[in-house]
Amino acid sequence: MAEMIRRGSKAVLLLKDGTIFTGRAFGAAGEVMGEVVFNTSLSGYQEVLSDPSYCGQMVLMTYPHIGNYGFNDEDVESRRCFLSALLVKEYCDYPSNWRSRGELAEFMARDGVIGLEGIDTRALTRHIREAGALPGIISTVDFDPRSLAAKLRQWPGMEGANLVDGVTVAKGYEWRQKSWSIGHGYPEDDLAERRVVVYDFGIKYNILRLLKEVGCGVTVVPAGTCAQAVLALKPDGLFLANGPGDPAALGGIVNEIKGLVGRLPICGICLGHQILGQALGGKTYKLKFGHHGSNHPVMDLTTRKVEITSQNHGFCVDIDSLGDEVEVTHINLNDQTVEGLRHRRHPLFSFQYHPESSPGPHDSAYLFKRFRRLIDENCEN
Repeated sequence: MAEMIRRGSKAVLLLKDGTIFTGRAFGAAGEVMGEVVFNTSLSGYQEVLSDPSYCGQMVLMTYPHIGNYGFNDEDVESRRCFLSALLVKEYCDYPSNWRSRGELAEFMARDGVIGLEGIDTRALTRHIREAGALPGIISTVDFDPRSLAAKLRQWPGMEGANLVDGVTVAKGYEWRQKSWSIGHGYPEDDLAERRVVVYDFGIKYNILRLLKEVGCGVTVVPAGTCAQAVLALKPDGLFLANGPGDPAALGGIVNEIKGLVGRLPICGICLGHQILGQALGGKTYKLKFGHHGSNHPVMDLTTRKVEITSQNHGFCVDIDSLGDEVEVTHINLNDQTVEGLRHRRHPLFSFQYHPESSPGPHDSAYLFKRFRRLIDENCEN
């Protein structure tokens, strides 16, 4: 566990463009660099902290009051926190919730996550919307702007960054846990009507739970697993997980996925969607400030229905780079970016948003059932 800083200690955030915010520290002490992005969710800060997709980023919560329900050991989405820092308007150090096991600062300190409170989060959010997501450095030990700026210039940035290697598992494993229920927690079983291999690019646990809910046995493999090793496991389907960083930096992984297209049903989510898009010949690009939050409207173009979705990504598949055999199935109604695609011949589809979000909207949970149907339609028995 990292050193837990005394609440109220000074902390400074310096952005690449020279903008400075001075506030109070909570969580871990120290100094860290990352890309500053904002998240519009009203709750779910523990899930944000433990989502590996935020690796290399500092997350600004636009909801002003954070920490009021503490943390618990059941709502984590991965084995540890991977983000760099959490920025809030007001931190609550007296949580009240029947499931709470302590205050949020304790949860953050054990994984070395720095917290900054007492800054004008509305001003910072507006600044990011205008300037785009910016590199930043936050420190509880160095408050000299020139010193901090010199350090920040050494940070390579998100474009071109392969962050998957830092979050994926070193060894594959079987997942048995299903969805949580009150009084029972997370039940486990070994039932496997269909067998799915999941590439871990930064997988969230709730994705694995929902695959179990639709009757799939789940085998998780590291990101560097070759196509032949996947096929040797004889899965009925393949799932490409979420994850952090620039998808264009993952050429080796993309090549392995190319070797699996057409061999078995495939579903991708978030980074997995971007990797699949590249495997089908498409390209990706960086968004100005990304999509982070639980209130983004997406239209399913096949049904014309609008879903309210949870999202977390800073890159997107270029709609103009996809060939005629790839159909766009979902679009973001805020900026018309690609949110889902499928192949016209091969059994595969993918989506950019997070149907497994918890807490968050459940409008898109049907996509796991759609994947199960795709597997059933393409299996011999």
